[in-house]
Amino acid sequence: MQLRHISERASGIATQPDEATHFELGDLDAIFAVINRQWRIVAVCVVVALALCAVYLATAVPSFTASAKILIDRSNGQVVEQLSTIGAVADEEASVLSQVEVLKSDAVSLAVVDKLNLTEDPVFNADRGSLIGNAIGAVRSVLNVSRWFSSDDETQAVDEADRKRQRAADTVGNNLDISRVGRTYVLRVDYTSQSPQQAADIANALADAYLLDKLNSKYDATRRAGDWLSDRITELRQKALDSDLAVQKFRAENNLIQSGSNGSLVSDQQLSELNSALIAAQSDTTKARARLQRIQQILDTGELDAVVTDVLDSSVANELRKKYLEASKLEAEISARLGRQHVQAIRLRNEMQEYKRLMFDEIRRVAQSYKSDLDVASERERQLQESVDRASGVSSSASQTQVQLRELQREAETYKNLYQTFLQRYQEAIQQQSFPVTEARIISNATVPQKASAPVKILVIAFFMFIGGAAGVAIGAVREFRDRFFRTGEEVRQVLGQEFLGNVMELDGKVVSSKTVDGDYDKSRSILKTSSISDYVIEYAMSPMAETLRNARLAIDLSLPGKETRVIGIVSTLPGEGKSTIAANLAELLASQGAKTVLVDADIRNPGSTRALGRHAKRGILEVLLEGVDYRDVLLFNPKSGLAFLPTVVKQRVSHSSELLMSAPMRKLINDLRADYEYVIVDLPPIAPVIDARAISDRLDGFLFVIEWGNTARGVVRNIFSHEPQIREKCFGVILNRVDAKKLKLYRSFGSSDYYASRYTSYYHEDK
Repeated sequence: MQLRHISERASGIATQPDEATHFELGDLDAIFAVINRQWRIVAVCVVVALALCAVYLATAVPSFTASAKILIDRSNGQVVEQLSTIGAVADEEASVLSQVEVLKSDAVSLAVVDKLNLTEDPVFNADRGSLIGNAIGAVRSVLNVSRWFSSDDETQAVDEADRKRQRAADTVGNNLDISRVGRTYVLRVDYTSQSPQQAADIANALADAYLLDKLNSKYDATRRAGDWLSDRITELRQKALDSDLAVQKFRAENNLIQSGSNGSLVSDQQLSELNSALIAAQSDTTKARARLQRIQQILDTGELDAVVTDVLDSSVANELRKKYLEASKLEAEISARLGRQHVQAIRLRNEMQEYKRLMFDEIRRVAQSYKSDLDVASERERQLQESVDRASGVSSSASQTQVQLRELQREAETYKNLYQTFLQRYQEAIQQQSFPVTEARIISNATVPQKASAPVKILVIAFFMFIGGAAGVAIGAVREFRDRFFRTGEEVRQVLGQEFLGNVMELDGKVVSSKTVDGDYDKSRSILKTSSISDYVIEYAMSPMAETLRNARLAIDLSLPGKETRVIGIVSTLPGEGKSTIAANLAELLASQGAKTVLVDADIRNPGSTRALGRHAKRGILEVLLEGVDYRDVLLFNPKSGLAFLPTVVKQRVSHSSELLMSAPMRKLINDLRADYEYVIVDLPPIAPVIDARAISDRLDGFLFVIEWGNTARGVVRNIFSHEPQIREKCFGVILNRVDAKKLKLYRSFGSSDYYASRYTSYYHEDK
C-alpha cells in the first residue's frame, strides 16, 4: 500500500478517494471510532453517577403525596351571572390556568399556614433531607451573595413571626403541585411531605382555603363594585339633572316652545297650518280664475247655449230662457204656416232678441260676481303667502338653534340612561353580596397515602445514569475537540499534502555500556551507543520500524533517480520528537544494506545524535567548519554496519549556527561528502525554534519530516509547511514517531492501511 502511494506520487498520478464509500461509511466510521476511543470515559462517569445514586437512595428520606380534587363548577356561576353581567367572559383555558395560579398564590398558602399553625408544627419544620440535598442546601447558603451584605440591624428590623410565617408559606408552595386533569374543569392538588398524615391535612386545607379565598374575593369584588357604583351613581345623578336643566334653559332663551307631547315646536306647527291654508287659497284662486275665464268666453262668443252653473241657478236667467224658448217655438210654427214675414213672426223674433239681450245682461252680472270672487281669493292667497314667508324665517332660525338643542338633549338622554343602568347594576351588586356562591367545589378529599411517592428508584437510577452518561459524553467531546494531533497517515496526507511513509512505534530504549564489538578498531574513532534504540533496525531487521525506514529509502530513491549521492535532511517541528533516533536508524539501515552512508549531526545547538552515538568524541563538525580540520579525521565509525558519523562537539555556546550552515566551508563539506558517500544523512535542528534547517535547505536534496504521534499539534506543522516552501517542495514524506500501538487501534478507519495492521504480523518479527 505504501509503495503504491510512493510510485503514484513519483509518476505524478493523484489518487482520488472512493467518494461513494466515503459517503456511505466515512461518517459512521468516525462515530464508531469516537465511541471506541471514549467509551471508557463514559463508562467511568456512569459508574461514578451510579455510586452517587446509591448514596442518594441510601440517605434520601421518603416523601408522601396526598391528592385532593377541585371542580371548577361553572353551573354554580350561572346563578351569579344571571344577577350581574359586569366584565367579559374569559377564555376557558385561560380561566382554568388562572385558577391554578390562585391555588399557588401566597394568599392560599398563608391561609393554610395560619389554619394548621404550621409555624409551630415540629413535623413540618423538621429538616430531614437527604445527604446530597443537605449538601446542596449548604452550598446554596454559602453562595447566597445577598446575605453577605445584609446588616444585623436590617435582619432584626423584620418581624420574626412574619418571617417564620412567610418561610412556612414558601415551604408549602415548594411542595405543592397543581395540575389539570385532562381537558376537564377538575384541578388536582398534590402536596408532598415526609409525613403522610400531614400531606393529607395540608392538601385538604389547601382545597378549603381556595374555596374560602374564592368566596372572600367574590364578596370583596362585589363590595368594591357596590362602593364604586354608589359614587358613580351620585355623580351621574347630578350630571343628569344639570344636563336636563341646560336643555330647558336653552329652550327658554331661544323661544323653542313645544306644542304638545310629540315635542314639536309651535313655530313649526304654525308654519304647517299656514302652508295648508296657502295651498287651499291657491286652489280657490285657480277655480275662481277658471270660472271667470269661462264666462268671459261665453260673453265674447255670444253663445246662448254655453251657460255656466251659476247662470242655471239664477231664477231670472231661467225665466228669460224659458220665455226665449217659447217665443222661438211659436215663431217657428207661425213662420211655417204664415211665413217669416208675418207680423206675428216678426214680433216674436223681436221678443226673442230682447230676451237674449236680457239673458246676456244676467250673464254679465254673474261674470262681475266671478271677478269679485277672484279678487278676494287672490288677496287671501297673497296674505297667506306673506304669513308663510314670515313663519318660514322663524322656523329656519329655530332649526339652526335646534342643532345645539338636540346635542344638549342627547347629552341629557345619555346621562339619564347611564344613571338608570348604574342604578340597576348597583341594586344587583347589593343583592349579589347576599349570595355566598362560588364557581368551585371539592369533589375528592385527600386521604392519607399508604406508600411513598419519592424517591422512585427506577427514575432516580435512570436520571443519575443519564447525568453520568451526559457528563461522560461531554468530557469525551472535549477530549476529541482537544485532540488536534496527528494520529493516522490519512491525516498527514489531508492536512499537509505530503506522502506518509509509515509509523515508528514507541520503543523501550535500554541503556547499554559504551563499547562496541571486539576487534582491532580504534575505539576512540568508533561509534559508542548509549541506548539500544539507536541500533534498533540492526537488531530487529524485520520490525515495522525497519520496514518504515526501507519505505523512506524507496521514496528517496524514486524521488532522486540517477543521483549517485543523496543528501537527506532529517527534520522535525519541535524538539524532542525523535528525529535524531530516526536519523541514526535510517543511516544504520542504509549502511547495513551496503550503501556508503555518513550521518552528520548538524544540530549544533543541541546535538542529540552525538549524545547517542559519540558522546566520547573530542572533535567534530565545528572544528571542520571553523578550523579547517579534514572531516575524515573526526569521523566515527560503526564496525558492524560500516556507518560513518560526523559528530558535533559543543565546547561553548554557538550563537551563529545558521551562518555556519550557510557558510562556504559547509558547502565544501557537503561537496566532499557527496564525493565520498552514496547517502549523506544530516540530522538538522527542529524548524520551529531555529532557522538552521531553512538556512541549509538549498544544499540538501530533500527532507524527511518526523512528527511525534499524538503530541505535536497539526496546526503548528501545517504552518511550517505553509510558510516554508523550500522544505515543503523537497519533502520526501512524513514519518510518525513514537506511536502508541494500543491507542493507534482506536484511530483506524475502515479501508485504511492501518485498519489491516493486525494482518501484517506475519511479515514482521521483533526477534533479533
